[in-house]
Amino acid sequence: MDIRKVKKLIELLEESKVSEIEIHEGEESVRISRLGPASQQTVMHVPAGTEGVYQSGQSNVAASHGADENATAEQAGHVVKSPMVGTFYASSVPGGPALAEIGQAVEVGDVLCIIEAMKIMNQIEADVSGVIREVLVENGDPVEYGQSLFVIA
Repeated sequence: MDIRKVKKLIELLEESKVSEIEIHEGEESVRISRLGPASQQTVMHVPAGTEGVYQSGQSNVAASHGADENATAEQAGHVVKSPMVGTFYASSVPGGPALAEIGQAVEVGDVLCIIEAMKIMNQIEADVSGVIREVLVENGDPVEYGQSLFVIA
């Protein structure tokens, strides 16, 4: 799919009241979603064959994801949850520094991580200001919809 077509779709989405659009052309497809100002997603096209390149050797893991730990995390602060199913990446470039680390201060709209879904890199942004207290997922891990990713206090 031509990147100009994708840009035009994004412009049409911004100008209209539509919150989501999905287009299929042959074997290619693109889905663009607008969830609101605090949790808006940025969509990047990734060339075929590069999906495995975004794994970094770094990981900041405070706890594994389990029901008991998620309940404890919710008591400790605001929990940022995954808005989609995909693969969690801590950095925006392979081998790069993590976008969000324990102890780092974040503001609303700061990018915390990348979730790859259908070869599209989606930036996940902070929806509250505060300090990262926990990172609940390791780099390269698959994540589910609604899974806890970060605790911000």
